[in-house]
Amino acid sequence: MSTKTVFIVDDNETNLMAAREALEGRYNTYACLSAKQMFKIAEKVVPDLILLDINMPETDGFEAMRLLKADLKLKSVPVIFLTAKHDTETEIRGFELGALDFVGKPFSPPVLVRRIETHIETDKLVKKSQQAVRKIHNATIKIIADMVEHRDKVTGGHIERTQYYLERLVNELLTTAVYAAEIASWDMSLLLPSAQLHDVGKIAISDVILNKPGKLTDEEFELMKTHCDAGERIIDQIAAEVEDDGFLHHAKMFAGYHHEKWNGKGYPRGLAGADIPLEGRIMAIADVYDALVSERPYKKPFTHREAVEIIKADSGIYFDPKIVEAFMNIADEFEVVLKTR
Repeated sequence: MSTKTVFIVDDNETNLMAAREALEGRYNTYACLSAKQMFKIAEKVVPDLILLDINMPETDGFEAMRLLKADLKLKSVPVIFLTAKHDTETEIRGFELGALDFVGKPFSPPVLVRRIETHIETDKLVKKSQQAVRKIHNATIKIIADMVEHRDKVTGGHIERTQYYLERLVNELLTTAVYAAEIASWDMSLLLPSAQLHDVGKIAISDVILNKPGKLTDEEFELMKTHCDAGERIIDQIAAEVEDDGFLHHAKMFAGYHHEKWNGKGYPRGLAGADIPLEGRIMAIADVYDALVSERPYKKPFTHREAVEIIKADSGIYFDPKIVEAFMNIADEFEVVLKTR
């Protein structure tokens, strides 16, 4: 038996059992009489492919497909529609929603098996190719981020730590259903590595300022603040040469907006509240926490507890209150990283 898992979703028990028998001995199968049952099982098991009936009560196949594409864990699972309809309108709508294929009912078991085999193998090859490209892509980004960080001798390890803090904050927001609709549309395999470029604009800042052994003057600080705009320009230059799959969009949001403040007194644009892109509002907390607990030429590090209290006190002033609440829920996990430095 293959280790691949297939969900069969059909409100007709006869069709359900016929499909399951056709796949028996080939795949791990889960028979679901409704979309609701499918999503319940999917909380614990993520399938490699879904056979989805269109005409079902309560939640039909089209609505189920829309919900699948909005689910972070399930959005990339291939879906084949099972349908007794053979009209063009039905097929167009299905493909627009992201369906991989259609199998007509009543179906031929051998044809059903062959369709599934073909699509699972194709999906496997595509994912293998994507993983190889993504590995090269992420390695290149890490090298660029490391080059930036090595110029700034006072913030060693900052990029790696903020990436971890960001991941934990995003997961907590999803868990507590805060900004979940927007976050669910993000591809985490793109979002998290892109955070490494949030300070890429520091390439344009003089070493004299980056590594000054003391507090910056007002004039020097104004120059330092330009790293946000510089980061956006660098990312725009890259985007002009390549087709972006979302990675550079996230990178630009991190680079350009992580110093904006909830009360509108941040930089470079002085945006306030929800006008600040969500990526920037999340990164702001990760970035400031790491700065607070890190030693700088002009200050000693705050303790974890002191840093947490500072961020809590600035909720609704510098930081989005909802994200601060998520931070407070998992702050102890940040301290674990601090203790391993």
